[in-house]
Amino acid sequence: QVQLVESGGGLVQAGGSLRLSCAASGRAASSIAMGWFRQTPGKEREFVARIRMSSGSTYYADSVKGRFTISRDNAKNTVYLQMNRMTPEDTAVYYCAASSGSRYPITPGEYDYWGQGAQVTVSS
Repeated sequence: QVQLVESGGGLVQAGGSLRLSCAASGRAASSIAMGWFRQTPGKEREFVARIRMSSGSTYYADSVKGRFTISRDNAKNTVYLQMNRMTPEDTAVYYCAASSGSRYPITPGEYDYWGQGAQVTVSS
Protein backbone atom coordinates (compact mmCIF):
# COMPACT_ATOMS: atom_id res chain seq x y z
CA GLN A 1 0.00 0.00 0.00
CA VAL A 2 1.04 3.59 -0.59
CA GLN A 3 2.67 5.14 2.49
CA LEU A 4 4.36 8.42 1.49
CA VAL A 5 3.70 10.41 -1.66
CA GLU A 6 5.80 13.45 -2.51
CA SER A 7 4.96 16.31 -4.82
CA GLY A 8 6.23 19.75 -5.70
CA GLY A 9 9.65 19.15 -7.19
CA GLY A 10 10.84 20.89 -10.32
CA LEU A 11 13.21 23.43 -11.80
CA VAL A 12 13.89 26.80 -10.22
CA GLN A 13 16.46 29.54 -10.73
CA ALA A 14 19.04 30.34 -8.09
CA GLY A 15 17.53 32.58 -5.44
CA GLY A 16 14.06 31.18 -6.05
CA SER A 17 11.71 29.05 -3.97
CA LEU A 18 9.97 25.70 -4.10
CA ARG A 19 7.69 23.85 -1.74
CA LEU A 20 7.65 20.09 -1.41
CA SER A 21 4.72 18.19 0.05
CA CYS A 22 4.59 14.70 1.49
CA ALA A 23 1.25 13.02 2.13
CA ALA A 24 1.29 10.05 4.50
CA SER A 25 -1.14 7.15 4.56
CA GLY A 26 -1.45 3.81 6.25
CA ARG A 27 1.01 3.15 9.05
CA ALA A 28 3.17 6.07 7.99
CA ALA A 29 0.36 8.43 8.94
CA SER A 30 0.87 7.62 12.63
CA SER A 31 4.60 8.26 12.67
CA ILE A 32 6.31 10.04 15.56
CA ALA A 33 8.54 12.14 13.34
CA MET A 34 8.94 12.92 9.67
CA GLY A 35 11.90 14.23 7.81
CA TRP A 36 13.38 15.23 4.51
CA PHE A 37 16.59 13.93 3.02
CA ARG A 38 18.30 14.63 -0.27
CA GLN A 39 20.69 12.70 -2.47
CA THR A 40 22.89 13.43 -5.46
CA PRO A 41 24.51 10.80 -7.70
CA GLY A 42 27.42 9.05 -6.05
CA LYS A 43 26.76 10.53 -2.62
CA GLU A 44 25.06 9.26 0.49
CA ARG A 45 21.59 10.37 1.42
CA GLU A 46 21.89 13.63 3.36
CA PHE A 47 19.67 14.78 6.22
CA VAL A 48 17.86 18.07 5.54
CA ALA A 49 15.19 18.62 8.19
CA ARG A 50 13.00 16.82 10.69
CA ILE A 51 9.75 17.59 12.55
CA ARG A 52 8.08 15.94 15.52
CA MET A 53 4.47 15.35 14.58
CA SER A 54 3.02 15.93 18.06
CA SER A 55 4.94 19.02 19.21
CA GLY A 56 5.99 20.48 15.88
CA SER A 57 9.57 20.86 17.06
CA THR A 58 12.03 21.05 14.20
CA TYR A 59 15.68 20.44 13.47
CA TYR A 60 17.71 21.41 10.42
CA ALA A 61 20.98 20.62 8.78
CA ASP A 62 23.37 23.57 8.95
CA SER A 63 23.42 23.78 5.15
CA VAL A 64 19.74 24.72 4.98
CA LYS A 65 19.17 26.47 8.31
CA GLY A 66 17.58 29.86 7.79
CA ARG A 67 16.55 29.05 4.20
CA PHE A 68 14.36 25.95 4.49
CA THR A 69 11.32 25.46 6.72
CA ILE A 70 9.68 22.15 7.56
CA SER A 71 6.07 22.18 8.73
CA ARG A 72 3.18 19.78 9.13
CA ASP A 73 -0.58 19.65 8.88
CA ASN A 74 -1.70 16.79 11.09
CA ALA A 75 -5.29 16.99 9.85
CA LYS A 76 -4.04 16.22 6.35
CA ASN A 77 -1.22 13.87 7.41
CA THR A 78 1.06 16.04 5.32
CA VAL A 79 4.52 17.47 5.83
CA TYR A 80 5.95 20.35 3.82
CA LEU A 81 9.41 21.62 3.02
CA GLN A 82 9.50 25.27 2.03
CA MET A 83 12.80 26.01 0.29
CA ASN A 84 13.85 29.65 -0.14
CA ARG A 85 16.98 31.36 -1.46
CA MET A 86 17.90 28.20 -3.25
CA THR A 87 21.34 27.62 -4.74
CA PRO A 88 22.62 25.12 -7.32
CA GLU A 89 24.06 23.13 -4.41
CA ASP A 90 20.46 22.33 -3.38
CA THR A 91 19.99 20.33 -6.57
CA ALA A 92 19.17 16.75 -5.60
CA VAL A 93 16.46 14.14 -5.35
CA TYR A 94 14.52 14.95 -2.20
CA TYR A 95 13.01 12.14 -0.15
CA CYS A 96 10.33 12.31 2.48
CA ALA A 97 10.64 9.82 5.35
CA ALA A 98 8.64 8.79 8.41
CA SER A 99 9.83 7.31 11.69
CA SER A 100 7.53 5.25 13.89
CA GLY A 101 10.02 4.63 16.69
CA SER A 102 12.71 7.30 16.89
CA ARG A 103 11.76 10.55 18.58
CA TYR A 104 14.58 12.66 17.11
CA PRO A 105 15.73 10.81 14.01
CA ILE A 106 18.39 12.35 11.80
CA THR A 107 19.97 9.31 10.12
CA PRO A 108 18.36 7.30 7.31
CA GLY A 109 18.44 4.14 9.40
CA GLU A 110 16.10 5.68 11.97
CA TYR A 111 13.30 6.04 9.44
CA ASP A 112 10.87 3.27 8.53
CA TYR A 113 9.06 4.60 5.47
CA TRP A 114 10.29 6.48 2.43
CA GLY A 115 8.71 8.34 -0.43
CA GLN A 116 9.60 7.80 -4.04
CA GLY A 117 11.72 10.93 -4.30
CA ALA A 118 11.21 14.26 -6.04
CA GLN A 119 13.77 15.85 -8.34
CA VAL A 120 14.71 19.42 -7.48
CA THR A 121 16.99 21.28 -9.87
CA VAL A 122 18.33 24.77 -9.22
CA SER A 123 19.85 26.52 -12.22
CA SER A 124 22.54 29.17 -11.90
